[in-house]
Formats: sequence, C-alpha cells, structure tokens
Amino acid sequence: MNTPLPPPDTERPPPRQGLLLRLTGPLQSWGLHSHFNERDTAPFPTRSAVIGLLASSLGRHRNEPIDDLATLSMTVRTDRPGVLLRDLHTVGGGLSGKQTVTTAEGKKRPGDTGTLLTHRTYLADAAFTIALTHDDQALLDTYADALCHPRWPLYLGRRSCPPEGPLLLGHSNDALHHLIHLPITAPTPRPTQRSRPVDFLADQPLTHLPAHPDMLTPGNQDGTHPSSTLNDQPTGFHPRQRSYRARPLYRRTLHLPRDQFTGLGTNHLTTLTRYLRTHQLTAPEGSRQ
Repeated sequence: MNTPLPPPDTERPPPRQGLLLRLTGPLQSWGLHSHFNERDTAPFPTRSAVIGLLASSLGRHRNEPIDDLATLSMTVRTDRPGVLLRDLHTVGGGLSGKQTVTTAEGKKRPGDTGTLLTHRTYLADAAFTIALTHDDQALLDTYADALCHPRWPLYLGRRSCPPEGPLLLGHSNDALHHLIHLPITAPTPRPTQRSRPVDFLADQPLTHLPAHPDMLTPGNQDGTHPSSTLNDQPTGFHPRQRSYRARPLYRRTLHLPRDQFTGLGTNHLTTLTRYLRTHQLTAPEGSRQ
C-alpha cells in the first residue's frame, strides 16, 4: 500500500523563528562517549556541544546555569558528513616527575612512566548547517549578538578545531524553511542526478520541516518517531559535576535539488552570500569570530 504524500508546501506547518549557523572547518569533534584516553566523536554536532558553544560566546562560566540555553530546539542538516580521522596523542613525555600528568588520586606520575597515550577521533572535511529555534525573540537576539561578538573563542567541539569562518549566518522568522533551501557546500551531483539525499536530525519530530512533496520518497521514515536516544542534553557544565540526560533523536532524509549543491570554496561562498542577501538573512555588520 502506498504511503500518502503530505500536503503541498503551501499548506506547510507554521514558520518558526530561529538562528541559522554554519559549522564547518578542517576538523570537528563532537564527543559522545569519550572516556579517559579514548576520545570519540559523534557523526554530527551534539546538543551539549552546541549549547556549550553558545555558553562560551555569552561568557558563561562552567558553574553558571544554562537553563535558558537548554530550551532551544536544534535541527541539523548534514551538508557533508566528512570522514573519520583517528589521531594518536602523547601527553607528559620528557618531563620531570613533578611536571608530569596528575593522576586521579591527585599524585604525580614518575618521570620514566609519565607519558600517556590518547587516541582522539575527528571528523575531517565535514560541514553542517543548524537551525536553533525558540519562541522568545529577545532571547534569540541575545544569542545572535553573542555569536557575532563572542566573549571567548569558539571551536567545533575541541579547542584544536576552530571554525573556518563566522558561525552565524543570520536570524529568520522562518528558520526551518531556510534550513532546507540554503545552498549546500558539497560537490554538485552528476548531470543525470536531479537531486541528492540529505539527512536532517533534530530533538523534536521532523514532521514540522516544511518539505515540498518533490523532496520526499514515499514510505521513507518521516521523522514522526525517534530513531534512538542520545545522552547529550546537558544539565550543568561544572568540571566536577558535569551531568547529562537522555533526549530523543529524530531523523529524516530529504532529496534536495541538484542546483542547491554549490560545490566547495569560493563558488559556494559566493552563492551563499547571494542567498543571504536576497533573503535578508545576513548577520549584523561586524560579525567576526
């Protein structure tokens, strides 16, 4: 039995206001199950990392509350999934006993055994576009200003992963519409391909995405039900009391048109700038990281 198509774009869900962010750079790392010497990465930006990024831009200390940030809804578009890069790090090598890494008991390791080996995983050459939506206009304005003028340096999951440019694309009263239609920084499909699948992930059902019927594949998961859960909803960032709770993860795949894939480098940036200006989404003047 065929699954009926949703109503056309003219009957789409009510628009949602929000901020549009672009997270791309040579390396990203969104730790999910990191533990001691093994540092992993999720295949997409986690809620805890994005909330931490906003907290850093606002100048929040780790012992300050983040209740307002936790009320944001986040929808991620995977422009380029990137490839996994696993790196070996050494810590504390060649140092005297007093300068080596501190142990869990608060002591120092002997100089001859003070070197620690850690494996860290990164996403290389990945790119994501994110919509952060909320009903409070004033709150979004505060976050937008902080992203344009961050109190502390911003990075993509780890301090060694700076973004390649400003994170904030703009503020829109219909953020999810633009999340679907913004140019995609990925190679253009072959001439025979009219579209290419793009994954969307969110912390709420993805039936609210204003997708045109041409973008859908009958029978595919429509994002009504969560596909899994993630333990990445932070309740506090205090170094000694970090805590997270589980939240649902919703997934949906849309087939976006061929001409939306604008390649890499200057061609994409030129097309993206033109789109932002046409739709009056350009971030305020002075938006620099």
